[in-house]
Amino acid sequence: MSVSVRIPTILRTYTGGDSEVSADGATLAEVLDDLEAHHTGIRARVLDDNGALRRFVNVYVGNDDVRFLEGLKSPTPDGTQISIIPAVAGG
Repeated sequence: MSVSVRIPTILRTYTGGDSEVSADGATLAEVLDDLEAHHTGIRARVLDDNGALRRFVNVYVGNDDVRFLEGLKSPTPDGTQISIIPAVAGG
């Protein structure tokens, strides 16, 4: 299943500057694997050493935060837009 993935500015060095790329996969994990196959290094910026989503990276499938869905097992229907959003903190 083909989806579009919105890439934040900080990760665009992995996508040749593209703000949106296409990827294939029936789940978020499969989409991230496909992204890694075409944009080496990007998965390590989204997932930690244990293969879990990094604490300060939010990922949305459509309008839904995957932390409240099925995490990396969240379905990614054909045509869905996935957004990778670094968390913003400050004081």
